[in-house]
Amino acid sequence: MMKKEYVMQVVETIRELLVALVPTNVLISWGLKGFIATVFENMPALKFYVSGRMYTGFVIIALNGSNHYAVYLQNDTGTECVHDEVCFDELGELLDCHIS
Repeated sequence: MMKKEYVMQVVETIRELLVALVPTNVLISWGLKGFIATVFENMPALKFYVSGRMYTGFVIIALNGSNHYAVYLQNDTGTECVHDEVCFDELGELLDCHIS
């Protein structure tokens, strides 16, 4: 089992990256609601709900190694991995392409 402190630290880092690197108007356009700290596929992850033009459901960003993230979209139809090795500076653009 993963230590809660480690999961919380990773999730806070992911949240800070999103807020710092994605323009506020883009985050608002996603209809982003709530941040949840979780463990997904045995990786510490940030989960949040979006209601965008192209996608509505949960987004899961999981730390997949020291500097890479796996990004999943999860809704009533299932869970889809949209990228399994994305760098932190590419997260915003990747997400916006799937959500907006």
